[in-house]
Amino acid sequence: MAVAPDKTPIGVMSNFLGTAPSLEEIIAYRLPEYWQERAHNLLDKNREAGLTDDERAEMEEFMEIDHIMTLIKAKAHRQLQEQK
Repeated sequence: MAVAPDKTPIGVMSNFLGTAPSLEEIIAYRLPEYWQERAHNLLDKNREAGLTDDERAEMEEFMEIDHIMTLIKAKAHRQLQEQK
């Protein structure tokens, strides 16, 4: 059974981007607290005891989201600077 898109970190992020946020909103965006805590828990567990294959895949998804949002935020910063 597939997980509902808004019930995954990438689903939450894509829902946010689908609202056509302003450049300022993009720059300020962070995943909801629940997902931030989940990512930190996975990182902690990885350092302490290691992850299952499913947990490793989930952690890699968080890393991909972080990378994508870093790129999007950098472009938003640049666009704001060009508008000044």
